[in-house]
Amino acid sequence: MAGELKVDLGERTYKIHCGSGLLPEAGSLLKKLDLAAPCLVVSNAIVAGHYWPTLEQSLKAAGFQPHLALVPEGEEAKTLKVAAELYDAALAAGIERGAAIMALGGGVVGDVAGFVAATWLRGVPFIQIPTTILAQVDASVGGKVAVNHPRGKNLIGAFYQPAAVIADLATLATLPPREVRAGLAEVIKYGVIMDAGFFTYLEEHLEGALNREEGVLETIVLRSCALKAEIVARDERESDLRAILNFGHTIGHAVEAATDFAAYRHGEAVAMGMVAAARLAVRRGMFSEEETSRLVRLLQRASLPVDLPAVDPAAFRAALGHDKKVRQGQLRMVLPERLGRVQVTPVSLEEIMAVIC
Repeated sequence: MAGELKVDLGERTYKIHCGSGLLPEAGSLLKKLDLAAPCLVVSNAIVAGHYWPTLEQSLKAAGFQPHLALVPEGEEAKTLKVAAELYDAALAAGIERGAAIMALGGGVVGDVAGFVAATWLRGVPFIQIPTTILAQVDASVGGKVAVNHPRGKNLIGAFYQPAAVIADLATLATLPPREVRAGLAEVIKYGVIMDAGFFTYLEEHLEGALNREEGVLETIVLRSCALKAEIVARDERESDLRAILNFGHTIGHAVEAATDFAAYRHGEAVAMGMVAAARLAVRRGMFSEEETSRLVRLLQRASLPVDLPAVDPAAFRAALGHDKKVRQGQLRMVLPERLGRVQVTPVSLEEIMAVIC
């Protein structure tokens, strides 16, 4: 079982390969890209323990010379210090202009590896091999790479497209249940922002996704990737259209920053942010209570948090003020109009604080 999508970006066009059992084929898929033999694979100890032997064997069989570099788990990996260590690893591995840096892992690994790929020798080929639902449906597609600043998430980064994405659904078998649930928050997001029919599908098949039924996983990963690929092809560098992908992220990122990036998974924070955005939209009279309830019920069925935690209001306000979507001191936020349609609109800090306090 395998599917293939194209992200159409002219000379930067790339393919997303999605299916079960693709990891052993990674070498042969990447051989078609005419890459140099040395390659640096960035991962963490847990993911590498599961999948590095398979990937290493596949790459070597295709003529690559793979080198493994491990980074810490979680947001601790997204620092300039870790990036500097990866530059050293790239130098030791002989990563030249035509050699690739690969990310084997979740969204965090993809972000830091992609940031290094974008800045090493002013840019070398980057390959995404995502092993979480969140990374497969969102983080690995679209070219946003970054590390964190102590005062805000993803403040240091770039737009840098991968040369290929290889999403092996079989890697989701070892994913902890909490990571499955967190990844589904980003899947649900696509239904709210672009596809009401997909939202209904998720309502009908959520248990299949939670139980990792192969057919359901293939459907949700391919549909999510197709929706994101459509947006990225039309708006690569995040003007108003691509900004809709940030639904739930403005408040979600503030929750993560205000809790030192330690209390919640990214998808959990996004779930809380989506509900807060929906409730703000209800207060404005632009979104219905009924559709807000549908969103809350679906997130709760996925055992995702829907209410914001008690955090220091000053820290929360400061985190919102450092959001990347602030323009000329004005925060812009994605608010739903109806399931399948959202808009990007200016929102005051006071309006947000009134909803969350």
